[in-house]
Amino acid sequence: MAQRLFVRRRDGRIEVRLNDAARSLAREAFARVLAAEMDPDHEWHASLNAPIDPSHDVDDPLATLSRQHEVTSNVELAIATLGEAYLNDAEAWAWLCTLQVALRATITAKGIMTSERLNEADESTREYLMTLQTFLFALADVM
Repeated sequence: MAQRLFVRRRDGRIEVRLNDAARSLAREAFARVLAAEMDPDHEWHASLNAPIDPSHDVDDPLATLSRQHEVTSNVELAIATLGEAYLNDAEAWAWLCTLQVALRATITAKGIMTSERLNEADESTREYLMTLQTFLFALADVM
């Protein structure tokens, strides 16, 4: 049986069981989200604040501002807690949101919108995306 990456403890905290390589990948994803948030020329920048459903709030500057604040707050908390062995629910939520943003931004920037495009992607991109998905599913499972 494979080791679980995240475990909900009886005290309510979530234990982070990522090895150094996995934490390094999470660090890279978090750093890229933060860099994209700060740099309007970053390849991920446009996808960070785009609405999930553009028909709902594409012209609403308050909705865009709210998404920008949420992304920034979550990524900063995720980076601050990257070395922690245990996360509370708010910290775990920040990790989950930031990993999801990193996955979405990578897929959008690389134009991988179908399983066929994923299969055509280079091995390192596929491995990166699959690892982010694994982190997301494992963390969501304990929340």
